[in-house]
Amino acid sequence: MSGSEQATPPPDGLPCYRVLTGEDNAAFCHRVAGELARGYRLYGPPSVTFNGQFVVVAQAVVWPGPLTTPAAAGP
Repeated sequence: MSGSEQATPPPDGLPCYRVLTGEDNAAFCHRVAGELARGYRLYGPPSVTFNGQFVVVAQAVVWPGPLTTPAAAGP
């Protein structure tokens, strides 16, 4: 992003960094795809585990641009 571009905040008051979790199925894949369509980007590889009943997946996503919070931005 160049200095002349204005960073936009995530939609609907969502945070810049999110971790999506759920059962490893088509619904989870559609959730991740939906966040990518909103403008989020994948952050790192997914994590996968087995909870004794089904496979659980976690995928982090980030909003593009500087990741600052109002407290970190200063005056």
